[in-house]
Amino acid sequence: MPYRFSLLLGLISSIWLVGCQQESEPAAVVRPVLVAQPQVGVSHNESFPGEVRARFEPELAFRIGGKVTERLVDVGARVKQGQPLAKLDAQDVDLQLQSARAQVSAAQSNLALVKAERDRYLKLKQRQLASQSHFDNADTQYKTALASLKQAQAQYDVAKNQSSYSTLYAPADGVISMARLEVGQVVAAGQTVFVLAADGEREVVIGLPEQTASQFKVGNAVKVELWSHPEQKYEGSIREISPAADPRSRTFAARVSFSADNSIAEIGQSARVYAYKTTRPTLKLPLSAVTAENNQPYVWRVVANPEANQQLITERVAIKTGAFSETEVSVLAGLQTTDWVVTGGVQLLQAGQVVTAVDRDNRPVHLGEQESADAL
Repeated sequence: MPYRFSLLLGLISSIWLVGCQQESEPAAVVRPVLVAQPQVGVSHNESFPGEVRARFEPELAFRIGGKVTERLVDVGARVKQGQPLAKLDAQDVDLQLQSARAQVSAAQSNLALVKAERDRYLKLKQRQLASQSHFDNADTQYKTALASLKQAQAQYDVAKNQSSYSTLYAPADGVISMARLEVGQVVAAGQTVFVLAADGEREVVIGLPEQTASQFKVGNAVKVELWSHPEQKYEGSIREISPAADPRSRTFAARVSFSADNSIAEIGQSARVYAYKTTRPTLKLPLSAVTAENNQPYVWRVVANPEANQQLITERVAIKTGAFSETEVSVLAGLQTTDWVVTGGVQLLQAGQVVTAVDRDNRPVHLGEQESADAL
């Protein structure tokens, strides 16, 4: 009897343990996820706002430093080549010029004196009334005086040039687009005081975003629309792209030249440039589908688990992204058009998580199917 009781107690304990074990292993929760397939980006124009500028815009500066005494032009003034723009206080350079002129006069007088002495010793030497050493000494003094005159003349030329540098002249016909000096201001040599928009060719300056700058090349054909003439587009091409981004706007400056006459374009006008991107087709995904870790972008792709009767699970895929818009991102590598990608709640997913896939209309998705157009 005790043996039977022990056997029955052991059987009951085993059944109770099995029941507890089954209760401690609940079935895995299958989570529904919203999915979509990458869409091929359609080729289209990129447009960029810009401003009409002169092809040549020299920054003008004095070649000497000094105090500004006259500013002869204002911003927007049309100037001719050789027209004076501003003047510096020339008192110091004029004094230097006078000093240099006096040194030249002194050197000329000294040269005339030693030349006469040399000529006198030459005649005495020819009559054997002076030694060779006396003549050599006089000849050396003459050569020294001649060199001193040349030096004084060079210093005079420099002082003369310095005196002329006290007035700044326009190097070409054009319009003053910027002025950075006022009367009474002390400027340094080489400091920009005016910017001249030279007459001639006109260009449109635009900024290319960091994400797409590499997709544009010098020589690419573009169309230019002037806001004053929106009904007409002008042919043009990208002439120049800056190799470095602007530190504040993070855009690359590009200059677009007109292919034909640009006389209708006025400096400072607003414009818009339409350009084709020189790049291969890319895939597009909603921004909500992309997550990142250590600056590496990822997406969650839904795949069939061959070990669990083709049950759908998630896997994390590293991708290479391109340009971003407000709602989409370009995918350059890592995905195919046949892939199904989770587009919402990606921060809560884990690798190998069991899911059920539905499209935006809450319809079940079966792998291998193409997403219908009305589901996008």
